[in-house]
Amino acid sequence: MKATSSTNMKKYLLSFILFTITATTFGQHTNFNTQRNWSLNKKEIMIGFGATQFLGDLGGRDQIGKDYSLVDLDLPSTGIGGMIGYRYRFHPYWATTTSFNIGLLRGNDALTNEVIRRSRNLNFKSIIIELHQRLEVIILANEKFGNRYSLSRHSKKMKNHNEQLYLFGGIGISYFNPKGMYNGSWTKLRPLKTEGQGMPDGAKETLPITATIPLGIGFRWGIGRMWRMGIEATYVKTFSDYIDDVHGVYYDRDALAANVGAEAAYLSNPSQENTTWFAEGQQRGDKQNDAYFYLNITFARNITYKDYAKQRSMNKWKGRYKF
Repeated sequence: MKATSSTNMKKYLLSFILFTITATTFGQHTNFNTQRNWSLNKKEIMIGFGATQFLGDLGGRDQIGKDYSLVDLDLPSTGIGGMIGYRYRFHPYWATTTSFNIGLLRGNDALTNEVIRRSRNLNFKSIIIELHQRLEVIILANEKFGNRYSLSRHSKKMKNHNEQLYLFGGIGISYFNPKGMYNGSWTKLRPLKTEGQGMPDGAKETLPITATIPLGIGFRWGIGRMWRMGIEATYVKTFSDYIDDVHGVYYDRDALAANVGAEAAYLSNPSQENTTWFAEGQQRGDKQNDAYFYLNITFARNITYKDYAKQRSMNKWKGRYKF
């Protein structure tokens, strides 16, 4: 089972805020050259793909769980995900990104050797669909253009540079739909009321959506005048403990079998080995909200360039035919 640690989450958020303030102060001394160098990359379309990890009640390493902690990463349960987004850089040090993310989250008690988790024997997988808006602060940057944009055609040839290290945080909303394995196939868990949701003395019914807070760090570099490549690590705090369909205490299996069905009875409590630990009314989950993590490789296409090139051409024409 997971150990409660809401205090730890507050510490993480406070650390992120302090780090952002410090990084912003340090970032003021980075060399952005002229305004042109950053303003030529104001608008970008982004795509990305990578790996996901669930940080909640199910699965985890061979130890007692640590809520919200990357220490509990469960590599055998790694999922895949992807994203598309639009990035707008409105200041040399600041940008904002609207991102649509989709991925697969998984957790399986059978993959751990920690005795309580293994004996509980719960498992799940869920698609996660997230829309979020984030604010980025660029803390280090090296942005230089070659002589294509120089005032003199005879200036010494220079290489293009566009490297950025940045932090980000934001808000979002996610949809999830947990499923459990039953007789060799995946079954939707929410309709099965595995903790007696909406039934007498059962848990409250919940929605399959949650607000989120994404926090992360990224690094990107240019691979041409029009494209950027990068890597982003994102930790997503949610406000739901039902992404894995595990939250409170065990419900009466006989009542579930009679009112919902055999699937509900089994998936509510498939415990093995030390089954007396998992009787009706005993702890099933830790009542702490879930989180997840993803690591993405990203590609960004600059769509500001055409605007600049068009304006530059018009300025040349006006200068040539000026009366």
